[in-house]
This record gives sequence, C-alpha cells and structure tokens, in this order.
Amino acid sequence: MSRAGLADAATLVEEALELYADDRVAVASLERHARRLREPLRLAVAGMVKAGKSTVLNALIGEQIAPTDAGECTKIVTWYRYSVSARITAHLKGGGETRLPVKRADGALVIELGALTADQVEWIDVAWPSESLRSLVIIDTPGIASLSQDVSARSHAFLAPDDAPSDADAILYLLRHIHASDIGFLEAFRDNAAGSSQTVNAVALLSRADEIGSGRIDSLLSAARVADRYRRDGELRALALGCIPVAGLLAEGARALRESEFAAFRELASLDRATRDRMLVSVDRFTRPSTATTLSVEERKRLLARFGIFGVRLGSALVRAGASSSTDLAHRLVQQSGLLEVQQFIVEQFRARASVLKTRAVLAGLEDLLREKPRDGSEDVRAGLERLVATNHELRELVLLSEFRTTIPRLEPADAVEAERIIGGSGTAVAARLGLTDSARTDEVRETLASSLAKWRTLSESPLSDRATIEICRVVIRSLEGIASQVGAAPGADRSTADVVAAGSPA
Repeated sequence: MSRAGLADAATLVEEALELYADDRVAVASLERHARRLREPLRLAVAGMVKAGKSTVLNALIGEQIAPTDAGECTKIVTWYRYSVSARITAHLKGGGETRLPVKRADGALVIELGALTADQVEWIDVAWPSESLRSLVIIDTPGIASLSQDVSARSHAFLAPDDAPSDADAILYLLRHIHASDIGFLEAFRDNAAGSSQTVNAVALLSRADEIGSGRIDSLLSAARVADRYRRDGELRALALGCIPVAGLLAEGARALRESEFAAFRELASLDRATRDRMLVSVDRFTRPSTATTLSVEERKRLLARFGIFGVRLGSALVRAGASSSTDLAHRLVQQSGLLEVQQFIVEQFRARASVLKTRAVLAGLEDLLREKPRDGSEDVRAGLERLVATNHELRELVLLSEFRTTIPRLEPADAVEAERIIGGSGTAVAARLGLTDSARTDEVRETLASSLAKWRTLSESPLSDRATIEICRVVIRSLEGIASQVGAAPGADRSTADVVAAGSPA
C-alpha cells in the first residue's frame, strides 16, 4: 500500500476520534490504531514451549536481550523496539507502569521484575539501541500449550483476542514438528488477524533444525526436506506462507561470536582427525576430562551452551575449511544456520507489505467499533472505509492470495501457480512476481511482462471463463499493470534486500 493509502487510513482514525471523543474506551482504542500506523512492522515470535522463540529473536536482533531460561519474564509478552538509549518498562495490569533496571550478565541482558510477579505485569517494553530494530518491532510471546494454562492464555489473548484484531502485524511461528496445538493456534491467529481464510501474515519456522539430523553436519539438509514436506502440506499451507528451517541456537551464537570462542574452534580444528571425531561423537564424550585439548571442561560446556553439538562440529569444520578470523567464521555460521533465509522472507513478504498489513488490521478495528457502538454521524467514516477497501488493489491481492491458500482456484494448475506468484505469493519484487532472477535485464522483464499481460487479458475475455475466473484475472491484470509502472524505475531487482542484516561482528 502506498503512503497515500496509509494516510487515508490515518485520516479515518482521526475522524473516528472526533466522533467518539466522549467515549474514553473508544478513544484509547483509536489512539492505539493511530500509533500502530506510525510504528514499524510489528513482528511476533510465537510457538510451543521450548520451540526456541527467544533464541531466534536474539538471532534476529543480533544480541542476547531476550531471556532464554524458564524465568518469570518468559511468561510475559515482551516488546523490543528501537531507541537511542536502553530502558525497560513494565506495564502493569489495571494501568500504571514501573521502570526496571537495565542489567547485563556475561554479555546478555537480564530482565529482573524485582518485587513484581508475572501475574501483575501486562507486558514489558524493552527499548534498545539495535539497528535491527529500526525497521521492526519484535514481540516475544509466552509458550503455547504450556503446562500453565495462564501462561498459554497470555499468548492467545495477545495474538488472537476474541474481540479485537491482533496487535501483531505478522508472525513467525516456531515448530519442531506439526502438532495439533500448532494448527489450532495458527487457525485462531488467521481468523482473528484478517477475517476468515486470510492467511497472508504468518510463516512457520522449523526451529531447532539441527536436531532433526541428530546434530550431524548435514542436519540442515535433512531439515530442508522436512520443511518442504510441511510447506506442501494442506493443513500448514492454508495457515502460513511458507516453512523455513533454522538452527536458532547456532544463529544466535554466530551473531555474537566472541574471540575466545573462535580461538576454541580453532584449537578443535587443529586436533588430528581421529581425536577430534572421538571428542565430537556426543555431548557426553565432548565434556569428558581429556588431555587431548587445552580447553577445560567448563570451556567446552560453555561452547555447547552457546552453539550446541551441531554448532561445535560445524564451527570446527568451517575453520578447517578456511575460516581464518572470527568475523569470517561468524558470517559462515550465519549462512549455514538458515537465518538469512528468514531475514529475506521477512523483508520480501512482511516488510514489503507492512503498510497494507497495518491498514487492514486498523480497518478491521474501525469496522468493529462502528458495528458495536453505532452513533449518528458515523456514515462518513463507514463510507470512507468502504471506499478505501474497494479502491486499494493491495488489499484485493491479499484477499486473493488467501483464497489461493485455502481453496482450489478454478484455474488450470499451472495458471494458478502463475497467478499466485504474480499477486505476490513468492515476494513483492518485480522479478519475484514475474518468475525471473534478480539479475534479469530490462528487455527480459518487459518481454515477460507483455507476454503475461496478453495471456491474462485473453483468459479474462474468453467466453469459457466463469465469473470467478474473470475476477481472478482482473486482480492479476491489475498487478501486472502495476509492475509495468515500476519497470522503468526498478526493472527486475528488489532494492529492499539491501536491508537484510548479515552476521554481526564478534562481540
């Protein structure tokens, strides 16, 4: 959605604020909508207990600022946003807030509630000077299907409330395998976030992917095959835009690799192969007292805690393969972890659609307010809502994309695949929509565009096409016409990928 569309939504919120100025509850809700339109994309991280949510969040940010233990803070919804200075604020149930101390231990942020308990805190706001948070607000949520029903209820209440749109614009849902609780939660989020069958803002991450292959060097290859099966699975396809394997612990450790850790990997790599292979057979063997290495048992345990047995095996192998510095090793580990694929997906599918995802949620909130609290003078706001929905093509793209995910379109299979790609199913960049590479030449882009336009116009005008097919064709043609208007400025390449954050420098 263009900035003009976002501005139109903000104008409707302002008009509603004037209309409901005497209703304190309505004003508070509308002010939240206005703030949402001004903020960066809100990306929630969710999943079952022990799925590795906080670890993936730390990897995305590039610092250890989300608690990964089972403390009180992991039971609370926690927002991480950009600020020039660090501060932590606990927002209490019933109103009010308390500033919490900013403490670090062994390089990691420690959030201490002090005299407060998790039951007294509604949510925690962590403002942090990280470049990764300039374009994202990342939200950590308690584990789904926790032994404590109250803890699970906090995630459901935040991400899939019964009486309002979700506060999250998009969601990374972590799973170790497809479980009934995963499917149930994603269904609730889908229906709440965008109305029935509107699954365009969730992606599944096959977390802890290194464990699928028992920590072998080729574990990520095994995980990729499993993720591909999940991606094609009917249930998950209807609930998420894709499934990506990621080794969260490896990614977290790599983003903040220390010089001492690089030195440890280098020593392991220098051992003769037979000795090294014996040490890395298992966690138990690696942590036994040994005279084969100068690394103490405690040093090896810390290395395991930071990277896992898969990361230790991979790190030493990459040093043997030529990683000559901590920075070089960090980059190689991040590339192997699957984190870059996750970042790329966020850029192409979520951040590129941030405006329309936000607008859609705000419009749903306004519709709920007008329906639940009708009053004289609301006709203008309602008409503005209808006009914005009817004239905004990106909203229609999302609706059609959702239909492709949840129903069988009345098109030939090859045409259905092409239509889904053109409306942004594989990304919103020109090249992705046309099925070309990022390096495609301008003449190649224009030739493909002209061919596609001719094909879909012919199909829309065919006397054999029914009404549903014609409606699909109209949306596809409008998307192609939008591409035609971009070709002169950005033929074939997606400039937004430059925003992907690669491996960080060693801490």
